[in-house]
Amino acid sequence: MEQTNKIGMKSRDSFLETERLEFSTWSEEDRPLASALWGDHEVTKWISSKGFLSEDEIEARLAQEMERQREMEVQYWPIFDKETGVFLGCCGLRPYAPDEKIYELGVHLTRDHWGKGYALEAAKAVIRYAFEHLGVKAIFAGHHPENGASRRLLLKLGFTYKKDEFYEPTGKMHPSYFLSRSDMK
Repeated sequence: MEQTNKIGMKSRDSFLETERLEFSTWSEEDRPLASALWGDHEVTKWISSKGFLSEDEIEARLAQEMERQREMEVQYWPIFDKETGVFLGCCGLRPYAPDEKIYELGVHLTRDHWGKGYALEAAKAVIRYAFEHLGVKAIFAGHHPENGASRRLLLKLGFTYKKDEFYEPTGKMHPSYFLSRSDMK
């Protein structure tokens, strides 16, 4: 069902909302959005050992997100400004230890939306959705060892540091954290 937002622009179907954000799912038509996000070296330097993703890697990432949604009903969902419809990035889940109902939280924002509280707002919504609607038992999150903003975000969200864990895409040991339902404040 197509809807319009407050300024008359077409908006996407959303399944989760916050005060400022709408969450949707990735589709084939989102290639330009995926390129704007994962094609930005300032974003991908935290998630790739090369510091960037090629067009083929961006295409594969988008396909992987769509496949994960079909198979597991989770992905790093694209997020949009509720009022303007502007693409802000993505925030969501992927399997970490699915047999134990543990999923990984991730947030990637376009550079011009850093430092505005969107990551915190989006992550809180995804965490609530994971525990209340998906029956997740715990959430894992990690970050590049030099990404202090991600570390601060995870601590604000109530995550507890557990150990450093090797992350193959960057080739580095990433600080790793967990959050269980009982940790929720």
